Amino acid sequence: MLRNQVTLVGRLGSDATITTFENGSMVARFQFAVDKQEKKTESDTALFYRMFAWGNTASFLTNYCRKGNQLAVSGRLVNRTYVDRDGSTKRVTEVEVRQVVKF
Repeated sequence: MLRNQVTLVGRLGSDATITTFENGSMVARFQFAVDKQEKKTESDTALFYRMFAWGNTASFLTNYCRKGNQLAVSGRLVNRTYVDRDGSTKRVTEVEVRQVVKF
């Protein structure tokens, strides 16, 4: 039984940016936009989610997907904290993407 599973259908809100580490592993980070409502009206807005993916999934996103492409993604929610430039601690929730389907 999966306890931490999220599946979203939406569009890339930004091109994925990739970071390669000294050990050869890579991570892609990107924004993902999901419409709030099924039927579009003038007042519709999208929800934006911060996402990241490792390895082959990261490579696929950077090589074959561009801002505006429609995707279905699944993965898990991850909470993390970091210290920003001002020295204050920030807490973010992101989606660690494990599977991607491009439409």
